Amino acid sequence: MLAATRKNSLTLAVFACIFTGLVALTEYLTKDRIKEKETAQVISILDHIIPHNLYDNNLHQCCTLITDPALGTNRPLPSCLATLNGQPTALTIETIAPDGYNGEIKMIIGIKRDGTITGVRILSHKETPGLGNKIDFHITDWALSFTGQKITDSVLSNWKVKKDGGKFDQFTGATITPRAVVKAVKNAVLYINQNQDTLFSKSLDCRNLYE
Repeated sequence: MLAATRKNSLTLAVFACIFTGLVALTEYLTKDRIKEKETAQVISILDHIIPHNLYDNNLHQCCTLITDPALGTNRPLPSCLATLNGQPTALTIETIAPDGYNGEIKMIIGIKRDGTITGVRILSHKETPGLGNKIDFHITDWALSFTGQKITDSVLSNWKVKKDGGKFDQFTGATITPRAVVKAVKNAVLYINQNQDTLFSKSLDCRNLYE
């Protein structure tokens, strides 16, 4: 009986080691491909959230890392500068909504020098399919509600979902997710407005962060 138990335990241990090894090997073999896919996705989004008539440089090759709690995390996040004839016209900045229903929501914002939002897209999230995932541009066009918007003192109180007295739609059965996104976009735009001179400086250390 004892011998049989030991044999079964050994067999289970061997299978566990093999399974763990296969998982590790799969992760090792696919991580570069996943990274390439994520990079291609971001570069494609950059081209969509900044109008082409606003820049003549390669956006993804003129980026710098920004670290500020206003962006929802203490981790450094990329910001890319758009220039036309050598003059800064717009930028993109990644930001985090830390309070999504199922965790962090990562997004990217495009904004003109005058503070007008040119686009918002979700980069990654774990929100509930059929409910919170409607923030994803591949699911609905809800994210387009930010395009053309500005934040000034006179409209700041409107930067909430309608359920909280603001102007942005929430989703039936899923208010937490859009509320988190609206808040994160608002905080990021306020940060940009308050740091215009630095963020739109041509002297920034421009480099390709999406390699």
